[in-house]
Amino acid sequence: MTSANTASVDPKTFTSFAYFYPFYLSEHSNRTCRRLHFAGSTLGLICLALAIWQGQPWFIALGLFLGYAFAWMGHFGFEKNKPASFKRPLYSFMGDWKMYADIWAGRVKL
Repeated sequence: MTSANTASVDPKTFTSFAYFYPFYLSEHSNRTCRRLHFAGSTLGLICLALAIWQGQPWFIALGLFLGYAFAWMGHFGFEKNKPASFKRPLYSFMGDWKMYADIWAGRVKL
């Protein structure tokens, strides 16, 4: 399924994450978009580690900002679609971390 085929799909219609995740992956068919997601998620984890290590909770906000900024650059600049997080924020957040793990496991190509 490509982004063009999913443009008319409303993410709110998914009743479970298991059904949502294939749609989520289809919205990330552009390699640069996936790479930007991966970079943003990695920066988010680094910021979380810094927040814990240095006892500075503002790093969490920075990590969220960087994660979403990189992801949205990927969607608007390369994928040419709207992030599903606008309509399904929790499933999209979960999808990002599942895709991140799937990239590390070699199930999604970077």
